[in-house]
Amino acid sequence: MQKGQIRVQTENIFPIIKKFLYSEHDIFLRELISNAIDASQKLKTLSSIGEAKGELGDLRIDVTLNAKEKTLTIEDRGVGMTKEEVDKYLNQVAFSGAEEFLQKYKDASIIGHFGLGFYSAFMVAEKVEVLTQSYNTDAATVYWSCDGSPEFELYEVEKKQRGTKIILHINEENKEFLEAHKIKEVLNKFCKFLPIPIYFNDVAEEKKKDTEEKSINNTNPIWVRKPSDLTKEDYENFYKELYPFSETPLFWIHLNVDYPFNLTGILYFPKIKQSYEIQKDKIQLYCNQVFVTDEVKDIVPEFLMLLHGVIDSPDIPLNVSRSYLQGDPNVRKINNHITKKVADKLEEIFNKERTEFEQKWESLGLFVKYGMMTDDKFLEKANKFLVMEDAINKNTTTITKEDGTSEEKVTSKFYTLEEYKTATETLQKNKDGKNVIIYTTDPVQQDAYIQAAKAKGFIVVKMETLVDAAFINNMEMKWENVTFVRVDADIADNLIDKQDAAESVLSKSETEELKKLFEQKNNQITINVEVKGLSKDAAPVIATRPEFMRRMKDMANVGGGMAAFYAQMPDEVTLTVNGNHPIYQTLLKESDIDKKEKQIRYLSDLALLSQGLLKGAELTNFINRSVELMENKNSSIIVEA
Repeated sequence: MQKGQIRVQTENIFPIIKKFLYSEHDIFLRELISNAIDASQKLKTLSSIGEAKGELGDLRIDVTLNAKEKTLTIEDRGVGMTKEEVDKYLNQVAFSGAEEFLQKYKDASIIGHFGLGFYSAFMVAEKVEVLTQSYNTDAATVYWSCDGSPEFELYEVEKKQRGTKIILHINEENKEFLEAHKIKEVLNKFCKFLPIPIYFNDVAEEKKKDTEEKSINNTNPIWVRKPSDLTKEDYENFYKELYPFSETPLFWIHLNVDYPFNLTGILYFPKIKQSYEIQKDKIQLYCNQVFVTDEVKDIVPEFLMLLHGVIDSPDIPLNVSRSYLQGDPNVRKINNHITKKVADKLEEIFNKERTEFEQKWESLGLFVKYGMMTDDKFLEKANKFLVMEDAINKNTTTITKEDGTSEEKVTSKFYTLEEYKTATETLQKNKDGKNVIIYTTDPVQQDAYIQAAKAKGFIVVKMETLVDAAFINNMEMKWENVTFVRVDADIADNLIDKQDAAESVLSKSETEELKKLFEQKNNQITINVEVKGLSKDAAPVIATRPEFMRRMKDMANVGGGMAAFYAQMPDEVTLTVNGNHPIYQTLLKESDIDKKEKQIRYLSDLALLSQGLLKGAELTNFINRSVELMENKNSSIIVEA
């Protein structure tokens, strides 16, 4: 029997381990099982090169809970250790068995470091016992124990089977780890896809003799298999395994790289119908099938944090707790590779299956726009497959059914940037020669403006998600000779004049009178009035807001910053009065001044209402005036309008 002290530079190693080695105590189970996996993988490697003789047998890991005895046992049938190795790897914390082994057997798949990883057991145990038998049949079985002080016991015992058994005597502070549901939870979190079968046994539960033993882990997850061997159902079933209550994903990307770094994984594009459904941190990072973290912001580009799935790489450097990424060139390479793979996949689908791509745009658009704003390399590729949905026009196709009959199918019409430029080349350029993309943020509320734009031959596209305000501002800086104008904004100055300019039927004095009638004081809104000779079919009054000011106020409402200054400023609106509308021929002849002013105010309020600028008392007054006008028998002029 040998007694002694663990050879470290300080006797305070255990308090340090307990408090600072890991941020969460449940990681101890991951570390110990990872070591057991290493031991099993080492044995496979040694057997394959002829250094380990005899049958491998049933390689498995058993986790046994005995709440009555207050113990948790982790047992493997792997490579085991000799007395000298136990002394070296357990008593000399500075050494790492896995690192040394990797230097000798570089093709082995090793997960962890037996040294510090093993000592995580003392975060939850008041005493740790180790019973181990080396694969070398000439070696003795060794017993080691330690109570969390620098003192240990080490001696030989009667022959046991090959492998290592670690018995943790759980301390009072961590008695939660004596509950079966807690152990199952931790195993499911960290060990769900480990490559060696893991079995959990609670000795307090009576097992039925006919109950078939079942491992808790999937030892062959699809990301370690060849894409050519997998079906659509395989990918969808694995997604359900990861996210049991989620809808079927749109599609997926299988990552499989072995040079200049090792990277495998599956990235799924989830269905996102509304921007508020966005959930980040849904990608899980693994290292040789051991779960590490779901915070992968340094590895995955920011805009792809919206994806779901799994990434596995032994080349991603981790600190001792395997919970935080360290700076390394490989991380940037992996980040760039993932961006390229996603962009290539989206472009491939767009080119080969454009109709399907457009049908999924409601969800895809969020990823694409976010990526174009944050990653210039992605922007270069995405310029080819970004699409904008037409708010007015539709595509109609004839489909022949199996019985020989046919029916028409109406689908949304989409444009790429270049397609939109070509379609609007003649009508939608401003005085600076820029292509004007007219858009709507609310097709229902802005319908009157959309219909007016349609009558002029303009193409209006939908920009109605939460990211579109930022996307528009961003693209105006990145796209050459392109500007965005909302359909209800100040397009009168940019485009409408070109289409609607006509000789006014009003005299100069009538024009001045009409302008004066529409001018009003409003504490909430700055109102500018102009009288123009537009088409007779155009509305009597068109309310527009300066595009720049409206954007600043929208941005201020969302996030503040420099735009917060504009949030305090009153709204500004221009009332463009259509002097050629027939209604004014009657209104200007009205002798009842009070009635004339009320009807003018009614028309003005209708225009402001279309912009959502009637609020509070102004809205209440508008409703009261509307009721009053309807009760007036002579108000038919307004009804006809």
